[in-house]
Amino acid sequence: MNTSDNDYYVIKKTNEVVEACYYVKHTSNDPLWRDHSSLNTSLPFLLTQLFVVLFLDRLLLLVLRPIRQPPIVAHIICGVVLGPTLFSETDFSNKFIFPHKTTMVLETFANLALTYYMFLIGLEMDFSLILQSGAQVISVTAAGIMFPLLLGFGLYFMAIQDSEDFDRRGSLFWAIALTSTNFPDLTRILADLKLLRTSIGRIAMSSAILSDLFSWLLLIIAIAIFNGQKYKTILSTVVFVMICFFAFRPAIAWLINRTSKGEVISDTHVWFIMAGILLCGLATDACGSNSIVGAFMFGVILPKDETVRNKVVEKLNYFVTGILMPLFFLINGLRSDMPYMFSKTSWIMVFLVVVLSWAAKVVSVSLVALHYKMSSTDSMILGLLMNTKGVLALIILNTGRNIRALNNQTFPLMILALLVMSCLIEPIIAFVNKPSRKILRNLNRSIKGSEPEEELRILACVHSMRNVMGTLSLLKLSNGTRESPLAIFGTHLMELSKRASTTMLIVHNEGNQDEGGRYNRAKTETTNIIQAFENFEKANDEEGAVMVYTMSVISPYATMHVDICSLAEDKCVNLILLPFHKEVKADGHMGAANSNYANVNNNVLMSTPCSVAILVDRGISTKVFESQDKSFGYHTRQIAMLFVGGPDDREALAYACRMASHPNVSLTVARFFPGEQTPDPNIQSNASVNREKLTDDEHIEDLKLKATVVDSGIHYTEMTVNNGEETIAGIRTLGDNVFDLYIVGRRQGETKSPITEGLSDWGTCPELGALGDTLVSSNFALNASVLVVQHYISTDVVHEIPETFPACTLGIGAKQGVQRYDF
Repeated sequence: MNTSDNDYYVIKKTNEVVEACYYVKHTSNDPLWRDHSSLNTSLPFLLTQLFVVLFLDRLLLLVLRPIRQPPIVAHIICGVVLGPTLFSETDFSNKFIFPHKTTMVLETFANLALTYYMFLIGLEMDFSLILQSGAQVISVTAAGIMFPLLLGFGLYFMAIQDSEDFDRRGSLFWAIALTSTNFPDLTRILADLKLLRTSIGRIAMSSAILSDLFSWLLLIIAIAIFNGQKYKTILSTVVFVMICFFAFRPAIAWLINRTSKGEVISDTHVWFIMAGILLCGLATDACGSNSIVGAFMFGVILPKDETVRNKVVEKLNYFVTGILMPLFFLINGLRSDMPYMFSKTSWIMVFLVVVLSWAAKVVSVSLVALHYKMSSTDSMILGLLMNTKGVLALIILNTGRNIRALNNQTFPLMILALLVMSCLIEPIIAFVNKPSRKILRNLNRSIKGSEPEEELRILACVHSMRNVMGTLSLLKLSNGTRESPLAIFGTHLMELSKRASTTMLIVHNEGNQDEGGRYNRAKTETTNIIQAFENFEKANDEEGAVMVYTMSVISPYATMHVDICSLAEDKCVNLILLPFHKEVKADGHMGAANSNYANVNNNVLMSTPCSVAILVDRGISTKVFESQDKSFGYHTRQIAMLFVGGPDDREALAYACRMASHPNVSLTVARFFPGEQTPDPNIQSNASVNREKLTDDEHIEDLKLKATVVDSGIHYTEMTVNNGEETIAGIRTLGDNVFDLYIVGRRQGETKSPITEGLSDWGTCPELGALGDTLVSSNFALNASVLVVQHYISTDVVHEIPETFPACTLGIGAKQGVQRYDF
């Protein structure tokens, strides 16, 4: 019997459980004005435990993130450190932090956290991916399930059979835990390693969903088998699932559709949804299954409308994943007595269990990948990815622990194996993922690099409806024809900051474009944006001249540029079109800025795989679409291209010349010469300057030839200036508020020139370059939009790309020719 100042308790510890009996002792010397000691109540302990676990968990996340460890590693280590392995067995912990009498309260809150967490996972599951799974995905999934399942049984009997408390039921939970692949952690790893858009990433994510579903099915069967009422449990759970899909799902969609006002989902809806989570959890618990099954199913059947989903996630995500879930990992740690496990299991056996558990899925998946002609490196990477473990594996093991199929020896042994697996995956992939070199010349990464009659491919990005009309107006001026068609990839960029999983790319087509419209009478912003792009394609005069493909990228702003650049690489685009990060007020001046948009633009400019253009829209949409009914041959749109020299200006000139072929466009090209040739020898050699000048002259001569054609709509002029001030004066001589659009090169990092001398001293937006920034802030161009172009420049003639780089589809035929990505 142990004693303290406030209570007495008896501890009985066995291989299976720890039993604690408490006898509270009341004294007259309780602290402050309470009539009893705070150590006799559960709430102060819970608050203390929550503070300790949150502090250590956040600290471990900060420490382990730089060495490429996924969050699950920090969570597991946090629980193990606070458990009997290190901390909870100390006298201080037993008295003030983790006394045994508080375990029941901790487990209650941990199970509540798990219930809501599984709802969030179900909410983000897209089961349509299962229908799109090919033979390779199904084969990878089958191999990643069958071999680990069999090996899990064998390992358990090999490691534990000689134990005095051997329970053969535990082998089933070991086997199921080894079959799982945690989808949320997998997508985070793919995003960190920039594999999300690769074929490996797509196969891994599809296989992970199938694998998790099968693991869930096995877990439900295992719970039913050991429940004593196995047939009733399985039957009632299946009936509940059928009712969810065929009764609850349409009913919930109907209720939300009838009660929501437009796109507004009220707090009342959220509270009813939160109550529904608990009700479904209670239903499956009554069926003999686990309450998390019902919560997961409720998340699956909830309408996939973005408005509903975002509202619910906004209310739940931070509290559940940030506050409550660490308690679940703490319970895992308190149940993991590593010293006790090592005292019952030899070091050699522990080593064998860890190694074989890790190798089971890696080897089986790699062999299947090799069968499908994947390289040895890619096969190994896929095997490692499919071995990603997470919350689902912990749920499986805890379920076995709850029914005492796993004990104080077998539970921590598999926890250790899962921890080692999770630690090794990302560092190994980062080490072996060295893209093989492949010579690939003449990639269409710019406008001027493509042939005149080739398809021009533009990735048009927008953040909101405010960006759409200006973007579409510029695309209309890009003049898609049958001879030189446009392939436009309209992309809605959305922030991923309040969700449980990572980046998603949603491709919208005839089958899923109005997913939200079925549940809301008013269309969401995404639906409106998609509809605007599709209407633009339908309104084109020539059939086949413009092809539009719409998609949504949901990503954190910090890594959104990675997804944009990966998408541009996948689609083999010539140009990425981005909106400016500042809003333009009614008077034409710049308004409030969005720093997140600015960071995205800057990051894209630094890591782009092709040319980039930033559009500052000052009402070009109104001017362009007002003139649609004008007769051909009447130049209603005035565009000015300011040419100083260099790759960026030549790319801008190529884009301007394409616009000049539009029958309603008049193009004025003004070339500026410096009055004094004083290049800085520290920046470039004279030979390099001469080469650049010769290249500039060649492009200008081509322009002059085009200008000689009757009714070409091209006007060319030259000016000699000595500094930036004279340059601005020269631009003004072209006309104040005459032009609808100015096109300039960014010229960032190019040779300094007297032409732009002094212009950058007062600049506030370096991503626009000296001339672009000046035009945006000037008064004489208040009514003109500005397009700033940066040309793609490779530092190496031979580009390094992975062997799995997809072949570009450059034809203008059916949409099926464009690669589809459904994540």
